[in-house]
Amino acid sequence: MTVTVVATVFVFGLLIFFHELGHFLSAKSVGMRVDEFAIGFGPKVFSYKSGETVYSLRMIPLGGFNKIAGMDPDEEQDEKSFNAKPIWARILVIIAGSFMNFLLPIALFMIIFLSAGVDTPSTEPILGKIFAEKPAAQAGLMPGDHIEAINGYSVGSWRDLVNIIQSNAGKKLEVIYRRDGTQQKTTVMPEYDNQMNRGIIGVMPKIENYHPNVIEAAGLSVKQTYLIAVSMVTGIVQMITGKIAAEVAGPIGVAQMAGQVAQLGIIPLLQFAAFLSINLGLINLLPVPVLDGGYVVTLAVEGLRGKPLGRNKMQFIQMIGFILLMLLMIMATFKDINRLKLF
Repeated sequence: MTVTVVATVFVFGLLIFFHELGHFLSAKSVGMRVDEFAIGFGPKVFSYKSGETVYSLRMIPLGGFNKIAGMDPDEEQDEKSFNAKPIWARILVIIAGSFMNFLLPIALFMIIFLSAGVDTPSTEPILGKIFAEKPAAQAGLMPGDHIEAINGYSVGSWRDLVNIIQSNAGKKLEVIYRRDGTQQKTTVMPEYDNQMNRGIIGVMPKIENYHPNVIEAAGLSVKQTYLIAVSMVTGIVQMITGKIAAEVAGPIGVAQMAGQVAQLGIIPLLQFAAFLSINLGLINLLPVPVLDGGYVVTLAVEGLRGKPLGRNKMQFIQMIGFILLMLLMIMATFKDINRLKLF
């Protein structure tokens, strides 16, 4: 339980801090006054004032906020107010939070790659993980075995091995392999995988680890963040269009996953935080009222109209967005509780 609480506070705190830091730094850079930079909601646990800004830590660590002067039209306005700045500056401040949520995983992946290295599957036909009760395990094959030939055909790469296995489901294959310098042979029959529509024997390639330099790590981190983001966007589109089931997790589910991942070590926890950060950045950019993306849409409309939307219209739009988010939160929480099998 303690591990789950600590891991949850760490992950949520990290994501919230960087998201709000993006809003804070961008607001300062365009000359807006930030009256408060807060992590958490509810009563203040700790606060101090530096310059014109109060920095506070609040009791409920499930969010954060920047109190930027003049965001509410009813507030007294001056040259440092949010609404006194041009459209481009306001949009910059709004999207800066999500930008930081994409920058954070790049930094986290760099830390991971520089400290733990990069795991890549070997291209050689050397067995890595062997799945229990699968054909390879039943045939006596073990991790480290170097496959040399199958049914008389030379196997020069992992791809050669995969091609032969996939196209020979249900057929007995004579496998010649080398273990500890000694050539041996066995017989294996690939089973048919209905989901993958091909033959399998239950093996993974040998994993090789290498430590990249700083420049390589930076490039790999950007690439990894990009690939995950693209995959998430595809998944969101498929959920919206109904091609795949909508699988969502609320705070309870995220906390449970954080605790489980933390049991595996700090590197998996950092990977989990990077994944969540990308997810948060993308979700916040959705054109839904109350989210940052919805705010950008209203600012874009203001730019096209030459004047802001009326107060009543803005309140109506935000109410719709709030209701949608509450419904999503209720659904996510219900799924979280259902996964826990408490009832």
